[in-house]
Amino acid sequence: MGSCSRIESTSETSVISYVDPFIGTGGKGKTYPGATVPFGMVQLSPDNGRNGWDWISGYFYPDSVIAGFSHLHLSGTGAGDLYDISFMPVSGRLNRARLDDINSKETVFSRFSHGNESASPGYYKVYLDDYEVTVELTATPRTGLQRYRYERQDSKIRLNLGYTRNWDKVTDSYIKIVDQQTIEGFRMSTGWAKDQRVYFVSRFSKPFTHRLFSEDNFSNVDEIQGLNLMAELDFDGEKEILIKTGVSSVSTENALLNLNAEQDDFDFEKIRKQAESMWEAQLGKVRVRTSEDNMVQFYTAMYHSMLAPTMYSDVNGEYKGADGKKHRVEDHVRYSTFSLWDTFRALHPWMTIVHPERVPDLIRSMLDFDAEYGQLPVWNMQGNETDMMIGYHSVPVIADAYLKGITGFDMEMAYDAMKRSALQDNFGIDDYKKLGYVPYDKQSWNVSLTQEYAFDDWAISQVAKFMGKQGDHDHFQSRAMNYRNHFDPETGFFRAKSSTGQFKVPFDPLSYHPEDYCEANAWQYYWYAPHDVKGLIELTGGPMAFEQKLDDMFVTEQASDQLPDWISGYIGQYVHGNEPGHHVPYLYQFVNAPDKSQRLIRQIMDELYTTQPDGLCGNEDCGQMSAWYLFSALGFYPVNPVGGEYILGSPEVGEAIISLGDGKEFKIIAGNQSNENVFVRSVKLNGRELQRIFITHEEIMKGGVLEFEMSNTPSNE
Repeated sequence: MGSCSRIESTSETSVISYVDPFIGTGGKGKTYPGATVPFGMVQLSPDNGRNGWDWISGYFYPDSVIAGFSHLHLSGTGAGDLYDISFMPVSGRLNRARLDDINSKETVFSRFSHGNESASPGYYKVYLDDYEVTVELTATPRTGLQRYRYERQDSKIRLNLGYTRNWDKVTDSYIKIVDQQTIEGFRMSTGWAKDQRVYFVSRFSKPFTHRLFSEDNFSNVDEIQGLNLMAELDFDGEKEILIKTGVSSVSTENALLNLNAEQDDFDFEKIRKQAESMWEAQLGKVRVRTSEDNMVQFYTAMYHSMLAPTMYSDVNGEYKGADGKKHRVEDHVRYSTFSLWDTFRALHPWMTIVHPERVPDLIRSMLDFDAEYGQLPVWNMQGNETDMMIGYHSVPVIADAYLKGITGFDMEMAYDAMKRSALQDNFGIDDYKKLGYVPYDKQSWNVSLTQEYAFDDWAISQVAKFMGKQGDHDHFQSRAMNYRNHFDPETGFFRAKSSTGQFKVPFDPLSYHPEDYCEANAWQYYWYAPHDVKGLIELTGGPMAFEQKLDDMFVTEQASDQLPDWISGYIGQYVHGNEPGHHVPYLYQFVNAPDKSQRLIRQIMDELYTTQPDGLCGNEDCGQMSAWYLFSALGFYPVNPVGGEYILGSPEVGEAIISLGDGKEFKIIAGNQSNENVFVRSVKLNGRELQRIFITHEEIMKGGVLEFEMSNTPSNE
């Protein structure tokens, strides 16, 4: 695998030395290895130049070519977009080939070796074999900085704005030569983000001569506009060239503001050290003691948990809103890239512990979006709503923060937006309100929709109760039980129903019904009632029946050729590579079978997370896959991601200290910890035996000590 930060880090004792950005770049993870800062607007990273599922983040570890270094990327999502403002250093004869089946033109590329590639937080380096150029990348929040070192006498750089990807097509682009060391322009495109606008200004450390290309025709004009634009810049044999680039969703003027504010010179080492310092400060909020391998897993997971949401407003507070207009925030940072179907489950609860100071701006960004679009975000990016996935999961994120006492946003405004999301008539909600469920003859993913709407409604009911809105509380509390309307006692599963109340036939709980279940089958969505686990236990037939059904879940197998390509990381019918079942291993705790939870949780951490490039068993999904690991490694998890109860599991770390600010710390100790000692013999909180299966958010944030005593035998033996 590529060299991780322990080789390239400027500080051998820093926590960033345990981060390996290559984890997740192979297999199903879909992460990128390039340079960024925590929650940064810019993600400057290499692209292989190919289309397809494996290259969604632009880079796929098994590949052997690089076709450019672009400034915007998504971390581990299920659809591709971005890769904007792509530069490529070249020298001598150009390599060209059709790298995919989408673009009709050949792409300029270079071969490379992972042996000559390294990455660490805020830094990436690679040697391009075919052009004999060493490339280094680093970043600030809103800008990228590249350093190219040439071995040959011929030194050129190509800018490509005309490429197309599966989910992204150029609608307009523009390049202008401002002077011999500055270019500016924009790339507008439609894809997953229907109206994406990226303006840029790039300054070079050395002067150049130029040629601008449009539709393979080139000229020496100083500006050009069209759909297939490129620029070739000739640096007359210069051996070292640096490029600093500012981006903006608003204008080239704002891109220049960002650039001038965050990079006043071409000091690569200074910018790299600044980026490393930012990562060190954020990663250092949790200090763990565990094995070397698990240190790498833990801090890489922390790193991945800070790649989204991403900063979206410029240094002057301006950004392109969801309505296509320019907006400005005065007193907070505007964020985008909310992968909420994934991240409401664990990433956002994680942030209420580790980044509570950032949570108000995240929620205010959701409210900004609501003001522009008339709806809270579902899955938004680059000032666009993609409507990807299901539910109105801004609601639990806001509710969780409010119920945990986090302030800094207008809760009355937020509550109004939460209700409007729940009372709209789109996405099957009209039938859901009338029938108490979403019928299959009206809407696909109907079972999953009903179950997830019911949870979101429960979140609203809890906020309404706290705010003294009793009528709303009663209404949404009643709706929160709607998930039961899909239950079929005959088969013992939640099934699709018609508008007239008839269950859909035929039915096979092993079958992946894309029309009824969202990226899952009936087994995986059986457990989705995190707000009503006790009720689900009763519906199943009581604790013994519930435990037996859980047992059956983890041993019921099927042939791999019966599974969709995107199903991965499975133990029986449990699928860790996708989000709906992430809480399921913890459900044994509710029926007094903690040893089964503990064994499974450690099995998942040991087998489905590794330090290899394919070390994530499913899409990273903007931090959710990593957030599951972070919580579980510490020994607890938010089965219900609203309200602040964390169900105990089996910690993998020997010790951890969470810095809470104001000198407070929460310490986790796992005595007698080892790979074999996966069972919890006892748990103490602040020296007193804990006689329940959970700890609370309030207990964590007060500071204290949570102490596990580990054993190689279950506590009931």
